[in-house]
Amino acid sequence: QKAGQLFSGLLAMNVVFLGSAFICCMIFNHVAITLADVWILLSILKVVCLCWIIYYLLGTSRQPHAVLYRDSHAGAIWIRGSVLLFGGFSILLNVFQIGYSTILIHCKSRVEILFPAIGIIFICTQAYFLWHHSKDCIQVQHNFTRCGLMLTIATNLLLWLLAVTNDTIHMEIESQLREVERRFAGKAPFHIPICNETTLCTCPNTTMCKVFQKGYILLYPFNTEYCLVCCSVLYVMWKNVGRRITHHHVPDTKPKFKVHGVVFGPLLGAAAVIIGTCVFMLYQIQTTGLVPSRQTFVMYYSYYIVLLPLMSVGAVIGTIIHALEKKELDTLKNPTRSLDVILLMGAALGQIGMSYFSIVALVATDPGDLLNSLILSYSVLLIFQNITQNVFIIDGLHRQRFVAAPEAKHTGHVGQHTVAAELPGEEETTRSSEQEHTQTSPGKEEDTKDEQNHETYNQRRVSVIELGQEIRKASLSYIHSYSHLSWKRRALREISFFLVLCNIILWVMPTFGAHPAFENGLERSFYGYSTWFVIVNFGLPLGVFYRMHSVGGLLEVYVTA
Repeated sequence: QKAGQLFSGLLAMNVVFLGSAFICCMIFNHVAITLADVWILLSILKVVCLCWIIYYLLGTSRQPHAVLYRDSHAGAIWIRGSVLLFGGFSILLNVFQIGYSTILIHCKSRVEILFPAIGIIFICTQAYFLWHHSKDCIQVQHNFTRCGLMLTIATNLLLWLLAVTNDTIHMEIESQLREVERRFAGKAPFHIPICNETTLCTCPNTTMCKVFQKGYILLYPFNTEYCLVCCSVLYVMWKNVGRRITHHHVPDTKPKFKVHGVVFGPLLGAAAVIIGTCVFMLYQIQTTGLVPSRQTFVMYYSYYIVLLPLMSVGAVIGTIIHALEKKELDTLKNPTRSLDVILLMGAALGQIGMSYFSIVALVATDPGDLLNSLILSYSVLLIFQNITQNVFIIDGLHRQRFVAAPEAKHTGHVGQHTVAAELPGEEETTRSSEQEHTQTSPGKEEDTKDEQNHETYNQRRVSVIELGQEIRKASLSYIHSYSHLSWKRRALREISFFLVLCNIILWVMPTFGAHPAFENGLERSFYGYSTWFVIVNFGLPLGVFYRMHSVGGLLEVYVTA
């Protein structure tokens, strides 16, 4: 097993180094190695990975005794759903790239159409593979499966590295926007050289070109996010190759997500989501122009400056409660939990790194300005919030689940009996009405309509009484479950639920187009376009991935509290 892991790891390392050398040569010496050469190399890797995935689906997984065990911790529904979500947006990104290159076919190579076409097939096949087989602990063809998984991981890493460093189309779009501005200013249009030293391609159809450009820029972060999520799932599969799960690793009962026992967390979290949605919509409306207003960025950063300290305080209080608890640590071997910890710490480096770059740029320019001081405060608070939230989640993931006492069900039944006993008058009223109805059956035909009306009235009365009883039972059951929680468990659930909703809105805003770090122009003018482009495309996808991964970790903390 160790030899197979070592050999497959060396294979992936060599592929990553080869692809990185191609990409670096494209950046620093784009005459000898062009972007088309990098695309050809990645297309070959995609085809090889596709062949292995198809062989796994049709051959390896269907062999006798191939999948005897499945890891219940691996492939959670939220991470598989994110694979489908980001995969779908990545397919749309490739469609926009194909459309953009087709319109400019007179100045584009055919590789720029072939590469995204192969990418669509690769994304669809990989998403199907991860959705159905992410929990597999394969027991046959160990070394071949490990090599296939590591090759797929290396391919996704190279695709992510290329997406982070390749700003060719962004530079084209930026140059076209500058040319439009110069035309409106009354100056003669001229061609601006871009990074591949070709003349600027102008779109024959302005409307379609704008649609493809806007769609490409909006969906660009999803592709990098998809590569990171796929790498994490594939790594867990690689760790599970040949793994035999004993009964100690299989949980007796899976904890279910219930909203019982939380009141203030959902209320505060819902308020943060609603306010964040309004801020995000206003930001998107204001930044549709070529020059976003200054008040837009002030509003955006002010929202973060208010929300981040609340999240930090909640995480610190939750960590203190974890320290006060006397729950034992879960020391069983769990590759999924180990990967969760690594991903939380690694993904947080994206936002922390961007924040330090912003701090240096702002302190070196004009920290006394209102917008600069807001961005500076936002950067410092973001670093502190990431650290405190990581400590809270990691500490909670290593705690054993709370096992309810066997008397809980008994007390629940007693509560239901007490609810039923509280309503004797209503049941007696129902019974008496039914007895009256049976006793007052006349013999005349003229009174049949009155009897039918009286019967329907009684039925409606009974249904209303039963509905009232069910509502009272539900409310009393909720109050009963909330009051029986200890103050530590209650506080942990409130904090976890609040942080879940906050991380969701902080995931939505940058994912769907709010990128003030690149649009405010302060750091971009300080570091330069290309340098800040690499920093943002390195840190932004990691930040989005961190928020999404934090939601999964916080839900696990909430369920096990």
